[in-house]
Amino acid sequence: MLSLHWPWLLLALPLPLFVYWLIPAQQQSHSQVFAPSLMMLAEQKTLGSQKPSWLVYVLMVAAWACLVLACTRPIYVGEPQAITETDRNMMLAVDISGSMAEEDMAVRGRLINRLQAVKVVLTDFIAKRKGDRLGLILFGSKAYIQTPLTFDLTTLEQLLNEAALGLAGKQTAIGDAIGLGVKRLQSLPESNRVLILLTDGQNTAGEIEPLQAAKLAAQAGVKIYTIGIGADELIKQGFFGPRRVNPSRDLDEPTLIEIAKSTGGQYFRARNLDELNQIYSLLDDLEEIEVEQQMIRPEKSLFHYPLALSLLLAFLIFAHQQGWFTRLTQIFLAQKEKANV
Repeated sequence: MLSLHWPWLLLALPLPLFVYWLIPAQQQSHSQVFAPSLMMLAEQKTLGSQKPSWLVYVLMVAAWACLVLACTRPIYVGEPQAITETDRNMMLAVDISGSMAEEDMAVRGRLINRLQAVKVVLTDFIAKRKGDRLGLILFGSKAYIQTPLTFDLTTLEQLLNEAALGLAGKQTAIGDAIGLGVKRLQSLPESNRVLILLTDGQNTAGEIEPLQAAKLAAQAGVKIYTIGIGADELIKQGFFGPRRVNPSRDLDEPTLIEIAKSTGGQYFRARNLDELNQIYSLLDDLEEIEVEQQMIRPEKSLFHYPLALSLLLAFLIFAHQQGWFTRLTQIFLAQKEKANV
């Protein structure tokens, strides 16, 4: 339906009538005070005889009405729509240390490194988080905030895909990443605070130990889900032929398990891309979204339509007063006569 934001401005519609009534009175009072010459009276008489045509009056009334209507700010109010709000705040802590360059994750028969696999899976995970506030922490030798908690999931996804291996150093500061995530989450009034930590190694850098950071997280009500990524077995070609190696020998699973357990979270093991994808799908079920339904009515502003019409009518009035239409008619008739001759 249509609605006016400032309907009281419609009271300005009769304003030109008051102006029209006041102008003759003012002219009459002036004529009583001053004694105009015959030439002035002749000029006034001449000017008074040149009254605007009825068409000009109609255009003036229509232009003023459109201008007043535009000032009332007309809006179109749509049908009620339900929106979903959640109070979940989730930080994603992603390891970008040098070990994440290990190519032991397969996609369509082609090996890719661990960070590339994380980007593939997290892209779909982020796209499903409509209504959640997500943040991104990247860590190596140091941890830093790549994206603060935000509803702008498109920007977060873009910054994740731009993350480069070794950008934060070659080592792994798991404790610092947890501490940074807790610092960002604990200041929020909402109770649903989640940190998802993904790494392929063990804590080799940083100023705080992982288990100590986990205690701080538990005190702040932050639930941590840890994910250990990396294959258990990989065949590599050596000087004496192919050999089996364990590319995840540096993964500190006991510490990751203890971190998740002490904060009420859970530890997951991702040996390949399918398991990693299943883990993030499982997180949807573990962390159910607290839904709050609200009804909104979308509004669309329409003031520019009557404003544009008012300007168009004002231009037509000006063109009529200047005699443009008469000149165009004369030119058209002259051209027509020439064509007939």
